[in-house]
Amino acid sequence: MASTDASVNADLAGLEAGLDALETRQRTRTPFRQTFVQKVLPPAVAVLLVLAVWQALVSFEIVDDPTKLPSPGAVWDVLHQAWLQGELLGYIWTSVSRGLLGFFFALLIGTPLGLLVARVKVIRAAIGPILSGLQSLPSVAWVPPAVIWLGLNNSMMYAVILLGAVPSIANGLVSGVSQVPPLFLRAGRTLGATGLKGTWHIVLPAALPGYVAGLKQGWAFSWRSLMAAEIIASFPDLGIGLGQLLENGRNASDMAMVFEAILLILTVGIAIDLLIFSPLERWVLRSRGLLVTN
Repeated sequence: MASTDASVNADLAGLEAGLDALETRQRTRTPFRQTFVQKVLPPAVAVLLVLAVWQALVSFEIVDDPTKLPSPGAVWDVLHQAWLQGELLGYIWTSVSRGLLGFFFALLIGTPLGLLVARVKVIRAAIGPILSGLQSLPSVAWVPPAVIWLGLNNSMMYAVILLGAVPSIANGLVSGVSQVPPLFLRAGRTLGATGLKGTWHIVLPAALPGYVAGLKQGWAFSWRSLMAAEIIASFPDLGIGLGQLLENGRNASDMAMVFEAILLILTVGIAIDLLIFSPLERWVLRSRGLLVTN
C-alpha cells in the first residue's frame, strides 16, 4: 500500500515538474538572433526582391515609359522632397488621425451592437443578415450618399468609416460569442454571473479571440473606406491626406507621386497592424495558452 502511494506521489511530482518546465519554457525570452532570422529577415528579403525586380524592369527597359512605371529612385526622390518640404508627415497624420478616430467611434458602436445581435435571438434574426450584407458591400459605395447627406467635410469621412467598419466589428464579436462553450455560461450562472455581470465576466473574455479578429478586420475596412472617401471626395478645405495625394498624382499624371501615395498607404496599414493589433492578438492567444513559443 505504501509503495502504491509512493508511486502515485512520484507520478504527481513528475507531472507537476513537467508543467513547471513547460511554463518556464514558454516564458523564456526568445533570443534576438532567432527573432531577427524568423521575423525580421524574411520580410526584409521580400522587400529587397520586389525592389530588385522593380529596378530591373526599368533598367532593362522592359517597361521603358517612366510615365507608366517610374524607377524606385524617382519615387524616393519624391518622398525625400516631400520630407524636406515638411509635407510628408502632414499627409500621413491627416489620414491616420481620421482613420483612428473613425475606428474608435466604430468600436463604440460595433461592440454593443455585436453583443445585442449575439445575445438576443430576435435581434440576431432581424439584423444579422443585414450586417453580413453590409460587410460584403464595397466601402466606395457609401461615398456618394455620404457626400449628398453630409457634404464635403470630415463628418462625411467618419460616416464612410463607420459604415465600413461597424459591420466587421459587430460580426467578429458575434462570431466570438457563438464559439463560447455553453459550459462556461452555465458555470457563470451557477456562480451568480448573470445579465451584465455574465456578459462582462464570462461572455466577453471567452469571446475575445473572435472579437480581436473582428477588430483587425474592422481596422482594415476603416482604412480602405477612408482611402476611398479621400480619393473620391477630395476638397482643399479637408486637407491633403494619403488618398487625396494619390488622386492628385493621377490628375497630374505623375506616376512617381502615385507610387509615393501607394507606398505610404501600404506602410501605414502595415505599421498599425504590427504596432497595435498583432501584439493584442499575441497577448490574447498567450493568455489562453494558444501561442506556442519555441
